[in-house]
Amino acid sequence: MTNLRRSARYLVLVLLALVFVTPLAWMVVTSVKTYGDAQRIPPTLLPDSLSGYGYRQILGNTSNPVLRWFVNSMLAATLHALLVLATASMAAYALARLRFRGRGLLFALVVGTLFIPPTSLIIPNFVIADRLAWLDTLAVVIVPGAASAFGVFFLRQFFLSIPAELEEAAVLDGANHWQVFTRVLLPLSKPALATLAVLSFLTNWNDFLWPVYVLFSPERLTLPAGLGLLQGAYVTDYPVIMAGAVLASVPVLILFVAAQRHIIQGVSRSGLKG
Repeated sequence: MTNLRRSARYLVLVLLALVFVTPLAWMVVTSVKTYGDAQRIPPTLLPDSLSGYGYRQILGNTSNPVLRWFVNSMLAATLHALLVLATASMAAYALARLRFRGRGLLFALVVGTLFIPPTSLIIPNFVIADRLAWLDTLAVVIVPGAASAFGVFFLRQFFLSIPAELEEAAVLDGANHWQVFTRVLLPLSKPALATLAVLSFLTNWNDFLWPVYVLFSPERLTLPAGLGLLQGAYVTDYPVIMAGAVLASVPVLILFVAAQRHIIQGVSRSGLKG
């Protein structure tokens, strides 16, 4: 019976793996097809011959600077993730460790903002960005959203799982709140910080709607917004689109593989104590 359950579990895992891997494999295969192979009906799994047509189109087309979009996205997502870590960690420490009146109400208000649809904030955020003269600059896709309510909630839960005795021992040794925060809690929170960094990076990297509204110059677009320009009005060039999608997926896959161990630790420990 145990072997049967184990076999069934492995079968379910294999099926789930196929569900997630098949679209990625199809994307990669389509990116190396010729235009004719990609338009063939019924579609073929493997191309008759490998072609770099899609990659030549996106990398050699000066009217669509895909490499510039890639650099813009890398810069915006990295700086955005760092800002989220800075703001969320300090706020989470205050809500988890400091004792002050109204702390519970303040935390409830922070969590309550998670229920506000992000699309409802586009217009007020656009007006604020316009008054700050941030429109059509990378700052407009880096700074908004850096005060992450989810990040505060996530790190607060992780901080609460760290034994308070470690903080008390540091205080007895003469450490102040800043020293406790930077020298005790943060070093012990590397899994949670890595998890939040990856999630924040992915959120900014995959954002499409906000950059479309606030970035106007072709050379300042981020990759998701720029790849939308590759979609023709009357013809869909699948190899070109899939080549762009492969280019957008590579950093995400590398980041996930590199931080996988920390992500698992961070998620498993963040909800142990409320």
